[in-house]
Amino acid sequence: MKTVLLPTVALALMAATSTQARDDCDSAIATWQPREAVRAMAEDRGWRLKRIKIDDGCYEVYGTDRQGQRFEAKIDPATLEIIEIENEDEER
Repeated sequence: MKTVLLPTVALALMAATSTQARDDCDSAIATWQPREAVRAMAEDRGWRLKRIKIDDGCYEVYGTDRQGQRFEAKIDPATLEIIEIENEDEER
């Protein structure tokens, strides 16, 4: 029974680890969208950006949304998918 249980538990742990929310981006630099594309995406959402930087291989943007609330967002540089967004005003 132990020989069957151990591999099953190991597989379950690996699956759980791979489904956790990602906070790093691993896209090849050749596939990255330019910063201008990030600004255009933000403008389409009604965001006003104050800063764009790179952190953990992702674009990290700081700005305000349509309601004027400050936020920080992590964006995949290849797809411009929003990976994480935090409202900065709620933390203060």
